[in-house]
Amino acid sequence: MTSNVLVVSKSRLEGQIELSGAKNSALKLLAASILSEDNIVLENYPSQLLDAQIHVDMLHALGKETMLISADTILIKESSNLKTNLTWEDRSIRNTLLILGALTARFGEARVPLPGGCKLGERKYDLHVMVLEALGARVWEEDDYLCSKVKDRLLGTDIHLPMRSTGATENAILAGSLAKGVTRIWNPHIRPEILDLITMLNDMGAHIKVFGQEHIEITGVEQLKGVRHKVIADNMEAITWLAAAVITKGDIEIHDFPYRDLEVVLTHLKAAGAKLYKGENSLIVRGGCCYPIEVSTGPHPGINSDVQPILAAWAAQAQGESRIIDLRFPGRYGYAKEMARMGVQYGISGDMLKVMGNNGGLIGTEVKALDLRAGIALTLCGLAAEGETVITDAWQIGRGYVDLIPKLKALGANCSGSIG
Repeated sequence: MTSNVLVVSKSRLEGQIELSGAKNSALKLLAASILSEDNIVLENYPSQLLDAQIHVDMLHALGKETMLISADTILIKESSNLKTNLTWEDRSIRNTLLILGALTARFGEARVPLPGGCKLGERKYDLHVMVLEALGARVWEEDDYLCSKVKDRLLGTDIHLPMRSTGATENAILAGSLAKGVTRIWNPHIRPEILDLITMLNDMGAHIKVFGQEHIEITGVEQLKGVRHKVIADNMEAITWLAAAVITKGDIEIHDFPYRDLEVVLTHLKAAGAKLYKGENSLIVRGGCCYPIEVSTGPHPGINSDVQPILAAWAAQAQGESRIIDLRFPGRYGYAKEMARMGVQYGISGDMLKVMGNNGGLIGTEVKALDLRAGIALTLCGLAAEGETVITDAWQIGRGYVDLIPKLKALGANCSGSIG
């Protein structure tokens, strides 16, 4: 992977932003396309994201064909029999686990690379294995690959998740859609991206019902048909621009803002100094000031773990101590060491990150994007720091943000480089 560099310096952001399609939804929908031989069309599709491009290349390796009808619309079709063995030597992504589930559900067997993606502490895949084994598959490791096989079809059953896992919930939904009989997923993680996946699958002919946070019920069908589906707006991009507006003391209107998905985060940020106004179909962020925050991540509708590095960038601008607790991925605090190069004082105590804000006294320097959200958090710090901030391994940011540099420049940011 090329080590791209993003250079940013102190700026005030002002203007309007259109949100791209959600990365965390689009990847699941790409995996779901494996469940049908018919054409799938995804609108508001973030085609420029590196992870999306890797996933599409994986679909090509299996035998699918794709075509970009426009910059944000993709057609996925199948003109020959799909392979069930995904031979892959490039960078892997965690979505290979969903490819495993989809292939097993449709063809009864699969072989995929072990998952990659962000290294967020201990992210194992035992729950994915548990899901497929509960549905009747045998799952095993073979060199750097994960394999599965079932004699006939997966059989519906009750799956009790010991924790609210997004990925395991998605895999159970994908696999259960074509399983014989009824599958019930207890203690699922009901997130916006999962509801988007369920909407698309039901439009493809699946029978999936959601009973709040308690359980999901899936009555398996023999086959699924094609669909035309619009990917939901990226709520992580929405929060990024909100934070950027306040951190730079700017003025940004975010169109199609996903209010319903971000109620808890909005409540915390309003209390922490954000000046927010509701437009007709938008959120207007007009200045404000970063105050210290105390938050804990948790299952939706709580604060997503992806948000906490952005909140740490917020905390770096506050006057006083902020506390962030991430019980799920405490290993994600590695970005704090990079922020420290810019003058951020911090401490880690167990699962808690403490950020001693210095009210904007950051100094630009060279830092490294350890993962996607760490990279965007460093970008936010750089927009408020004196001097230039040089972010290496900026390709990590390109995994989750469409047209970030053009959008930043359109808002008046001083930035250059490449994240593609």
